[in-house]
Amino acid sequence: MTSRPKTIFRPLDGILLLDKPQGLSSNRALQQVRHLLRAEKGGHTGSLDPLATGLLPLCFGEATKIAGLLLGSAKAYEVTAMLGLTTDTDDADGSVLLQRPVPAIDAASLQAALAPLTGRIQQRAPIYSALKQGGEPLYAKARRGEAIEAPVREVEVQRIEILAQAPQQVSLRVTCGSGTYIRSLVRDLGETLGCGAHVSHLRRLWVEPFMQPRMVTLEALQALAMQDPAHLEDWLLPVEAGLSGFPRVEVSADEQRRLGLGQSVQRPAGDLAGEHTVALFTGQGRCMGLGRLDGNGSLQPQRLFRWAAS
Repeated sequence: MTSRPKTIFRPLDGILLLDKPQGLSSNRALQQVRHLLRAEKGGHTGSLDPLATGLLPLCFGEATKIAGLLLGSAKAYEVTAMLGLTTDTDDADGSVLLQRPVPAIDAASLQAALAPLTGRIQQRAPIYSALKQGGEPLYAKARRGEAIEAPVREVEVQRIEILAQAPQQVSLRVTCGSGTYIRSLVRDLGETLGCGAHVSHLRRLWVEPFMQPRMVTLEALQALAMQDPAHLEDWLLPVEAGLSGFPRVEVSADEQRRLGLGQSVQRPAGDLAGEHTVALFTGQGRCMGLGRLDGNGSLQPQRLFRWAAS
């Protein structure tokens, strides 16, 4: 039997917008793409459930330094809620806990049930989630059958739109902030309606700043790796693409040198009012990373890419 050749990894920087397939964990998807690109270092920007599809920004090399920023960005989803069945995972991958009849629900009743789920709300995380308790993910405790008190956190749901409504299911578009669990929203909607509900379909549409993402499927990447691997990197966005939502500050050569050494520099007081995290760019258009500009015009390096000191 012929063994597979060992992957030789290399330094590679950039962001790839993956259309994650259903049935694959976010980390598994990341590792498959990392091997295709032969990237030494990679990370994703917040897990999508195995059942979910859609945008999963993958960061490689120096882009991993800003993965946490993308994790905290606003996101949008399309979700289908199946009414009448409650599961232990709050989605179709779980075991049925309870089945209840679905009452007749008109549009006004549905809107009324969604109203308390919009805005800044208190949300209890699913027991099958990656949140850690005592240093261990909740899903690991749940799989062992341990009793779990899932934490309640404040999250922000900017908007919920009704896309379609049928007797047994509802399709919604949700725009929300960081840390929001769509499974929890659907679970809570089902309880408000009195019949229970779980997620049967979930797709992430966008993550700021990638509002109209040009995504690529894992299948397409695998085919390209077989046919023309040199063009895999065509799907990589530059690192600074992840910083387009931050104010841009252009620095001089002397400021670049000092910032690269970890020193602060003084900017004109009128650059930006108040305190801001800013994207630092050289006069040649190269992004150095992130800085912090305070109300007195003091600009301090915050998170710089490795080439910032060169």
